[in-house]
Amino acid sequence: MQLFLKCIVTSLCLCWAQSALAVDAGKLDGLFDKLATADESQAGAIEHNLYAEMARSGSDAMDLLLERGIEAMEMGDSLLAIEHLTALIDHAPDFAEGYNARATAFYHAGLYGASMADIGATLTLEPRHFGALSGMALILEELDQADNALKILYVIQNIHPHMGGLDQRIERLELALSGAAL
Repeated sequence: MQLFLKCIVTSLCLCWAQSALAVDAGKLDGLFDKLATADESQAGAIEHNLYAEMARSGSDAMDLLLERGIEAMEMGDSLLAIEHLTALIDHAPDFAEGYNARATAFYHAGLYGASMADIGATLTLEPRHFGALSGMALILEELDQADNALKILYVIQNIHPHMGGLDQRIERLELALSGAAL
């Protein structure tokens, strides 16, 4: 099955290489600018539009691999998700969302090192990816690096001030680091 999938992806990549519609950087910049200054009532819609834009690879075949990887994660099959997302990354190495999704799959599989490596790749391609940053903060917190996790949450606050649960995460870590949390 894996060999069959690779053959299909390889053949479809030829079409993708000729007609790829990369993420529209100008549109992405505009959405990130709006997100940073949006009020709470606008932020959710802008976040949704940002995720939709970042999830566009420009190839139906690559989008299908992303979709399959996400579906596998939703079904609780992290290893299958990793397979689909690795195939995606092999054929679209400049697609940040492929790395971000695989980072999530690695996290769910308990592979924090691999997850952090993919978060690094995601952030190299899109430094404002607040979802990847949030995942990094979560892992750092689980590794008892609350101070570093808090620094990452402050970065997110500049990018997406109204991200769901962000204020609570910051407050909890600030309290824990000050010694006030139980």
